[in-house]
Amino acid sequence: MSQPSPDRSTPSPPARPDASMSLLNNVMDHSLDDGYAEASARRRADGSAGLPRTLRSKLGLAAGLVVAALVVTLGAAEARISAPVVAKEREELIDRIDAETEAADTLESDVDALRSDVSERQRKALERHGGDQGQLVALLSGATPVEGPGVKLVVDDAKDTDQGGGGPRDSSGFADTGRVRDRDMQRVVNGLWESGAEAIAINGQRLTALSAIRAAGDAILVDNRPLVPPYTVFAVGDGKKLATVFGDSADGQYLQALKESFDIRTSISEQAKVRLPAAPSLIVRTAEPKAADSGAADTGKGTS
Repeated sequence: MSQPSPDRSTPSPPARPDASMSLLNNVMDHSLDDGYAEASARRRADGSAGLPRTLRSKLGLAAGLVVAALVVTLGAAEARISAPVVAKEREELIDRIDAETEAADTLESDVDALRSDVSERQRKALERHGGDQGQLVALLSGATPVEGPGVKLVVDDAKDTDQGGGGPRDSSGFADTGRVRDRDMQRVVNGLWESGAEAIAINGQRLTALSAIRAAGDAILVDNRPLVPPYTVFAVGDGKKLATVFGDSADGQYLQALKESFDIRTSISEQAKVRLPAAPSLIVRTAEPKAADSGAADTGKGTS
């Protein structure tokens, strides 16, 4: 029996350890892409024929800086040239504003002087043409100052009142905050008139039969002049009787209810002498012509 021949095939060499890293080896062996290498070679060739790239960049930057410096220099020169013109125009504008302001102040002074002159003429007309009741007419119209006994009534907001104001009145008719309202002062003044006051002033503002007490926001206005608390009311009349009658009246009780319910501060006291100024302005509602005895021009007869 023949023996089997031994296998004489040459064994395959073992695999390289880095056989699985062929892609990495290719990247390492060829770090530069062929296209990139070609572009780099072309740039080097172009650089050999002209200026180096860095030198061209520096020259471009220098040119840009020169242009920027030129623009800034031209702008500064133009500003320096126009500065005196602008300053002159500004001074002229200031002079015009000052002149117009002075003219407006002069006109306002003239208006005040004319208003005072008109008021004085109206007072004299009321005193001269009031007939038998001339003094009473002048008194009721506020044409003349008044001095005599009376009362001093002070009404002020509650001590911890929110200065921002409050809401509307509730169904009882009282203020729902501790702020004094225009309708409160209306009731106070009307109560004093009904109690026998001959003349009344609030914070030095003389009241007449045509005076209006209104509100603008949280402010109280008397004849369109704003007042600030505390509101000091002076009334000329029989002090003792005036204080008693007012305290017992419905308006006096209303003021007392405001004090008890909402801590509105009030006080009333008799005064031996009270002096009230004349009303700042008068309004003549009617006028009747009156012929002069000697043929002179007619004079007016008016009531306020």
